[in-house]
Amino acid sequence: MNEEEYGPGMADVHHGIDVLRVFCAPDGRYGNELGVVRDGSRVAARADRQALAAKLGFSETVFVDDPERGAVDIYTPTTRLPFAGHPCVGTAWLLDVPELITEAGVVEARQDGEFSWIVARGAWASGRTLRRYASAAEVEALAVPPAGEWIYAWAWEDEAAGRVRARGFPGRGDGIVEDEATGAAALALTRELGRALNITQGRGSQLLTAPGPHDLIELAGRVTFPHPPSLCVGQGLSPSRGPLPAP
Repeated sequence: MNEEEYGPGMADVHHGIDVLRVFCAPDGRYGNELGVVRDGSRVAARADRQALAAKLGFSETVFVDDPERGAVDIYTPTTRLPFAGHPCVGTAWLLDVPELITEAGVVEARQDGEFSWIVARGAWASGRTLRRYASAAEVEALAVPPAGEWIYAWAWEDEAAGRVRARGFPGRGDGIVEDEATGAAALALTRELGRALNITQGRGSQLLTAPGPHDLIELAGRVTFPHPPSLCVGQGLSPSRGPLPAP
């Protein structure tokens, strides 16, 4: 990474990136990787943030603008998001704060045993097509659809128990052809069905949801650091576990 390509201060920003896995399975495997830049002031310009998110290549990268207040800014490799589920679950766990402030609004957060919980509005999870299939086997057998539409494919594994099998296909054309675990899509499905869900997505990630009043929905998952770290090894970057060094 060089400053001419990514802007002033960008060459050493990778020294302050935490990489998390969010919505891990009960045995700690799987989960959707997330990049968190704890000192967002080191990458202040939106264009530079977008460039770094594209370079890292995670489904989302978070820039923390105020760690005490929980103010965050969220990017995919190609666009800025007002809200996203797995970045909020992961960042709330990392910062251990009671709330996050996103462009969409305030997201309440809490830790409960092995799970990191957030509370968000179902309306924030729009823009995804929920496509139901007859069986979990059909969902697992799906090929990646053409880009152009965000598709959340799902089927009941056990309807009485609220167990769902799902896969997420962002369709953005940004290299993320399948999302391992998608908090916003889980919120959208919970909003549509109006009931608590236990979702297995991707290779085996687990997401829990519970609807509440006034369009508020709880979303939870396990969060951990990858072992070994896996931040863009092929690009010559390596993650750290702390704040960026002072300028």
